[in-house]
This record gives sequence, C-alpha cells and structure tokens, in this order.
Amino acid sequence: MEWLEALRGSTVGLDIAPLIYYIEEHPVYLPKVQPFFEAAERGELRIVTSFVTLVEVLVQPLRRNRPEVAQEYRDILLRSAALTTIPLDEGIAEAAAILRAERQLRTADAIQVATAIGSGASWFLTNDEGLADVPGVSSLILDRLA
Repeated sequence: MEWLEALRGSTVGLDIAPLIYYIEEHPVYLPKVQPFFEAAERGELRIVTSFVTLVEVLVQPLRRNRPEVAQEYRDILLRSAALTTIPLDEGIAEAAAILRAERQLRTADAIQVATAIGSGASWFLTNDEGLADVPGVSSLILDRLA
C-alpha cells in the first residue's frame, strides 16, 4: 500500500469511521484500515484522535447491548500504545470554532480536525469527503485510496 508507506514516521489524525471499520471488521474497508493500525502497533506511525471519537463509537454498542464491542473501543482509545486520545482543551476548541466558521463543518468534525492539527498531524485519515480540503492537514479519504 503506497499510501501507507507515505505515513511512516509521521503523526496521523484519525476520524471516527476508520476506527469503526477496524473494530467491527467492515468487509469493504478492513483490508485498508487493518494494515494502518498494524503499522501503528509496530511504531511506524503515531495516531491521534479526540475524545469525540469515544463518544461517537460507544453509541451503537451501548444501544445494541454489546458491551464487548464497547470495551474494544475503550481499550484501543484509552489503553493502546498505538493511539493517543487527546482531551478537548481551549486551544482545540478555538481552532474547531474557526474551522466551523470558515468551513461550515459539524462540531464533531471540526474538533477531530483541530485535534489532529494541534497534535502535529500531517495527515488525517477519514472517509468523509467533506473533510478533503481542510487546510493545515492532508486528508486521506479511504474511498480514494487504492
């Protein structure tokens, strides 16, 4: 995977969907995201995301009474050495507000991107076309990756 090679040694912001695809083994996207997470586990790249991710990924497992899936999300977001979950602070909140004002992003998306940028990410892995051209970080849209 050529795109994955380009990420070596860098920090990558992570949106919500790629994590869901990985944990829930999405049949279409797992072949793309599994090598990404494996590379992070080997220390080849650093992954950052915001606590918004935890809020979003727990909803369906909690609704469907699937505590084991909720625990998988907690484990990777709160205990994994391969991924750092960043708390919302004043700087991220301000940056997210600017993104919302200038780009009309949803609050969760603005926080995700602002967290990535504020954490020094060069890349942002997502499957949201609306995040393709956000300044300050290069977006990797899963549907566009070979």
